[in-house]
Amino acid sequence: ISSYRMDTPDWENFLKYAGDIYYSPQLQKLEGFEQHFKINRLQHIRSVAYLSFLVSRKLSLDYESTARAATMHDLFYYDWREDDLSHKFHGYRHPGTALKNAYYLCGTLNKKEEDIIKKHMWPLTLTRVPRYRESFLVSFVDKHRSTIETFEPLTTRISNIFSKKLNF
Repeated sequence: ISSYRMDTPDWENFLKYAGDIYYSPQLQKLEGFEQHFKINRLQHIRSVAYLSFLVSRKLSLDYESTARAATMHDLFYYDWREDDLSHKFHGYRHPGTALKNAYYLCGTLNKKEEDIIKKHMWPLTLTRVPRYRESFLVSFVDKHRSTIETFEPLTTRISNIFSKKLNF
C-alpha cells in the first residue's frame, strides 16, 4: 500500500509539520498494536496522516494542522479487540482518549487540531459533527484507509484463489 511508504516525494514536507510527533517515543509505541489485520496502528496513522496532508495541501486547506492532528487521531494504547469492559464503545470513546493523549504529547493544540482528533469518527459519532473542512477530510480519509486495510487482504486472498482455480 503506497501511502505506508516513507520514500514518497512529499514525505519530507510532511515531516516538517508532523515529524516531531511522528518520531516521538509515544507515537512509535503504537507499532506494537494491531489496527486492521496485518496493519499496526502506527502504519494506519502514517497512512491517514500522510494522505490527509497531501489532500489538504492540494485543496489549499490548513495542511499543517491537518498533518499534526491526523498523526494523533488514534493515539491510544490498548488493543480495542480485547474482551475488556473498558474497551466497550471503543468507536465512540477513543477520540477523547486520543485527544487527552495528544495534549500530554504536545502540551497545546489549536482549535482545528482539537476538532480533527475529537471528531474523526464522524459520522459514527453523529452528535460530534466536524466544525472544519480539515476535520471532515481526516474523517473521510480515516474511513477510506480503514476500509482498504480491512478488505484488501481478503480481496487479495480471494483473487489468488480464483486465479489458481482459473489458471490465470
